[in-house]
Amino acid sequence: MGNFQLLVATLLLLCLDGLDAIPTALPKSSLPSHRNSKHLRPILEKRQQSGFNQGQPSDGNGKGGPISGGTNKGLDLQNPANLGQESTDSGTVVNLKWSFSDSHTRLLNGGWVREQVITDLPASNDIAGAQQHLEKGAIRELHWHRVAEWGYVYKGQVAVSAVDENGRNQFETLDEGDIWYFPKGEAHVIQGLADENEYLLVFDDGNFDAAGTTFMVDNWITHTPKDILAKNFGVDASVFSTVPSPNPYILNATVNTESVSSPYGKLEGSSSYVYHASREQPTQAPGGGGTVHIVDSRNFPIATTIAASIVTLNPGALRELHWHPNAEEWLYFVSGDARATVFMGGATARTFDFTAGDTAVFPDNAGHYVENRSANNTLVWIEIYKSDRVIDISLTQWLALTPAPIVASVLKIPETVVKTLKAEKQLIIA
Repeated sequence: MGNFQLLVATLLLLCLDGLDAIPTALPKSSLPSHRNSKHLRPILEKRQQSGFNQGQPSDGNGKGGPISGGTNKGLDLQNPANLGQESTDSGTVVNLKWSFSDSHTRLLNGGWVREQVITDLPASNDIAGAQQHLEKGAIRELHWHRVAEWGYVYKGQVAVSAVDENGRNQFETLDEGDIWYFPKGEAHVIQGLADENEYLLVFDDGNFDAAGTTFMVDNWITHTPKDILAKNFGVDASVFSTVPSPNPYILNATVNTESVSSPYGKLEGSSSYVYHASREQPTQAPGGGGTVHIVDSRNFPIATTIAASIVTLNPGALRELHWHPNAEEWLYFVSGDARATVFMGGATARTFDFTAGDTAVFPDNAGHYVENRSANNTLVWIEIYKSDRVIDISLTQWLALTPAPIVASVLKIPETVVKTLKAEKQLIIA
C-alpha cells in the first residue's frame, strides 16, 4: 500500500472512531432554535423593535421601513401616530389638526395675533380661533363682528368694554381663567392691564377671514365723507383729520383709570358679557383622573352660540370614549401632550398626537377619546362647540344601560363583562 493510501485509511479510521464520542441526542439547551439562544436574541430583538420612537414608519414586524427622502424629523418624532403607530387606524380621514406655530403671526405696535381659520383647517366649519397678545396699556381697537366672539384669558389681566343696542354697557376686569362672550354685532374693545397679557379668541364661523366679518371704527370713519361725519357727531370736520388709516388693529396706550356711566343700565346678571370662571372650582370627574369645568348657557346665559368645557387630565388619565350629538368639537391644547383617535363611522379612524398650542376639530358625531400620554405632566385643553350647551354621550354608559344579552350578542363578549360596565358617566378615567 502506498503512502497516500495509508494516510487516507488512517484518517478514515480516526473519523469512524470519533463517532462514538458524539451523543445520539443533543441537550435541549444547545439547540439554536429557541428564543433564548444568545446568538439569536439580538437578531430577534432587532426584528421586533419598531422605529416610531426614532421617527421612522416601521412597526418592527415587517411593515414599513425607514424614510430615505426628505422629511421633518422633529415633526415625525412629535407625531408617531402619523407614521402609522396605531394599527387600528383605517381608511382615509382628513387632517383634523393645526398648530398655532404653523400660523403666520402679525406683529403690531403693542402686541401680536395669529389665527387658525378654515383655510388652515378645512374640517373646522363651525369654529375659528386666534391667540392674541397685548402689552400693558395696549388696546385691541374698537370693533364688532358679524359673528359671536368668545375669549379666555390665560395670561395676565385685561379689561373689556361693550355696549348693546339698548345702550346698556359693561366695563369689567378679567383675570386668568375668566371668559367673555360678545354676541354678533355687539360693539366692544379690549385693553391689556398687566405687563404681558394673552388670551384665546374663538369665533362661531370657521371662515372668519371672509370679507364683511370684522368692522373697525377707524376704517369706517376714514371712509365716510367729512361733512357727513361733522353732521352726524355735531363737531367740526377737521376733528377727524388725525384718525389713523389704515387701522392699527392693536395700538399702544396707557391703562384707562376712568369709570364710565351707565345711564341706560348695565350689562349684568344674566345679561353680563363676562363670566368669572377663575372664581369657581371645576367639577371632579366621577371616574377620577381630572376635572371638567363646563361654561355654557346654563351658567353663562348670554353665551347662546358658543359652549365650552375646560378639561384637566392627570398623568395617564383618559377622557372616556364618547361623542357629541349636537355639534363639532373644536379643541385648543393649553398644556401637556395628548393622543386621540377619531372614529368617523364605517370602518374609518385616525389617531393624532397633540401638544400645547395645537388646535383640532372632531367632526359632528364622530366618536373619540383623549388620553394624557405623559407619566408626569398634567394635560389641559379647552373644548368649544357652536351650541348653547355642552352635550356628550358616553359609550360605556350607553352599553351599560342597554340589555346585557343584546350587547353581548352584538359584540361577541360575555354577558358577565357587560354587567360590570359602569352606568354612571365617568367623563374621565384615572
